[in-house]
Amino acid sequence: MTTMSAERTALRSHSAVAEARQAARAFLAALGQPAIGREQADTVVLVVSELVPNALRHGGGAYTLRLAAHPGTIEVAVGDPSPRLPRMRTPDLVDGTGGFGWHMVNDLAHHVVVTPGPEGGKTVRALLPR
Repeated sequence: MTTMSAERTALRSHSAVAEARQAARAFLAALGQPAIGREQADTVVLVVSELVPNALRHGGGAYTLRLAAHPGTIEVAVGDPSPRLPRMRTPDLVDGTGGFGWHMVNDLAHHVVVTPGPEGGKTVRALLPR
C-alpha cells in the first residue's frame, strides 16, 4: 500500500473547524479499498476536532492540518505557530473550561508526538489505528 496524504492550511474563521472535519472525511473517503472502518473514521475526525480548535486558540488563529495514510495507521498532524507545548490538565467538571481533549487524543492514538518547529511553532502528530 502506498502512502497518501493531504494538507490544508487556514486562518481563523467561523467555519475553520467544520472545514477541517470535512477535509478529514474527504481524505478518508478518497483512500478507497480497503476502506477505513466507520469507527476508525469517526476517531480520526474526533482527533481533528480536538487538535484544530486548540491550534486556533493557542496558535494565534492559524493552523496547518496534514493527514497521511500508512499501512495500518492514519496520521493526523496539526501545526500552529505557538511554541507552547500541550499539557495535561485536570478536566474542569464545574466551570466547563476544558481539560478533556488532550487526555482523549492520547487515549485514542497509538502514539502522540509534539515536535517543535525549526523557526518556532510546533506540530502535534497523532497516529491512529486504521
